[in-house]
Amino acid sequence: MLADADTDTDTDTDIDPITLEVTRNAAAAVCEEMNATLIRTSYSPNIKERQDCSCALFDRDAQMIAQAETIPVHLGAMPFSVRAAIEQFPPSELSPGDAIAVNDPFAGGAHLPDLTLITPVYDNDELIGFAANRAHHADIGGAHAGSVAADSTEIYQEGLRIPPVKLFEAGEQNSDVFELILTNVRTPDERRGDLRAQKAANETGRQRFEELANRYDTDTLPAAIDAIKDYSERRMRAEIESLPDGEYSFRDVLDDDGTGNKEITINVTVTVEADTVHVDFTGTAEQTAGPINAVLAVTTSATYYAIRCLTDPDIPPNHGCYRPISIEAPSGTVINPDPPAAVVGGNLETSQRITDVVLGAFGKVTPERIIAGSQGTMNNVTFGGTDPRDGTQYSFYETQGGGFGGRAGKDGLDGVHVHMSNTLNTPAEVLETAYPLRVMQYSLRPDSGGAGEYRGGLGIRRDIQVLDHEATFSLLADRHDHQPYGLAGGSPGDTGSASIDLVDGDSVSLDQKITRTLPAGSIVSIRTPGGGGYGNPVDRDEDKIKRDLNAGKLALSRAREVYDYDSKTIDDADLGSSDDSDTS
Repeated sequence: MLADADTDTDTDTDIDPITLEVTRNAAAAVCEEMNATLIRTSYSPNIKERQDCSCALFDRDAQMIAQAETIPVHLGAMPFSVRAAIEQFPPSELSPGDAIAVNDPFAGGAHLPDLTLITPVYDNDELIGFAANRAHHADIGGAHAGSVAADSTEIYQEGLRIPPVKLFEAGEQNSDVFELILTNVRTPDERRGDLRAQKAANETGRQRFEELANRYDTDTLPAAIDAIKDYSERRMRAEIESLPDGEYSFRDVLDDDGTGNKEITINVTVTVEADTVHVDFTGTAEQTAGPINAVLAVTTSATYYAIRCLTDPDIPPNHGCYRPISIEAPSGTVINPDPPAAVVGGNLETSQRITDVVLGAFGKVTPERIIAGSQGTMNNVTFGGTDPRDGTQYSFYETQGGGFGGRAGKDGLDGVHVHMSNTLNTPAEVLETAYPLRVMQYSLRPDSGGAGEYRGGLGIRRDIQVLDHEATFSLLADRHDHQPYGLAGGSPGDTGSASIDLVDGDSVSLDQKITRTLPAGSIVSIRTPGGGGYGNPVDRDEDKIKRDLNAGKLALSRAREVYDYDSKTIDDADLGSSDDSDTS
């Protein structure tokens, strides 16, 4: 299947540069205010603390005008949800005060926990666009708490599947739909609060969009919106035209799908021709039994993001950016599956590998613009059960940071969410207050970043204990078998791992895609991958080696092994407390 943004050419408008900049920045500010409203008014730590949400404005044709700078995997996929919503409810069936909810991955969504809410915006009874947001709900039903289970084999096990429906109609809450959703989730009070926060965010966007429309006559704002998109398109085409024409291929694998299928291939060929890019995923593995299938919206989102990474970051992100990009994603594959495929991990894990291969392909022609492989996983962790403190059900979900890849001129960042994630962590204090869990350790993993002139970022270790109850635990991760790649002579980053320390003293290694019951007192330890290094390690500046040794990020033995440390003239007495121990 082809995913091809429309090929509109520049419209011939009379919008002056000042009006263009005022409207462009105003639209971006509206999105940021929407996002702030959503975060402030949400109930769940996953949205309030981790900020696992995104907001955007769309024109009346469902083309993105502006976005808040938040979650890449949401923002490239959200237009699919908006289009699905207006296909189900065309303008003639909409009115002020409506809000359409959708999470069905096969009807514009990404995976079931990500629920999108779309609100039409009017100016004097004329539809001018839509305010939309997407938020990851910590539970949307399904077989296991958290709705991010590693053992699902079809979408029906993953949670409540919601086609486009009016959650609010003419300003009134649709109680039947609300109750249907809340009856099918484990934490209805939290879900109710987060849904209302999504409504509040869209109301902020609606109000501000209407205020913007009131500044101009009926012709000026639509013309300005078209001009904004055309401006981004011109700049994106100029960036692409600066790349050498040609075909560039790359392949990488997902370790497994959780059901026994190993080395799931993601293959890409990128063709640069003049001011266009065609991205072809032919040769990618067929869809799998496990939950790592990525629907077309996710594949498109990851591809757009990767191309944005190697072009000018100041290009305003909107529909116009994507007009020069076409995508070929064969149906029935892991990057464009047919229903009823399980897809929850496609949004999380496969999106990261799609990013890796597209960046890897461009790394062959423009390595100076590309980073080495980052951790390549979101390390999805869920706990669920009955809270012994008050007898209520709880559902905890978070992703774990890891190593960012090294790049020309800079080391990779340590312990961060990378690429398609971009969330924050859950602070230990919040986690321990909200849930019957305790953070026993939270630290960087020394030596986990790949060696290079610019080393890869370090992964993290996060140990969480289950307190006074039996819990259901699920891990959905990757890169435990195959390392994040190095670039330009850099070494790959370290793989991740996971284990459980039981109350009897035994320690059990965990598969990276697993769901199991944990007894009280168990401690889950997640160790996330490091990023790949960039450039030949022998060219690394000795001051940077010394800095890492002093900070405990690098062991002396590894410095000698990967950086030819014995040839460096550094006084060992200056190395402080650094030694060969694995501490942070």
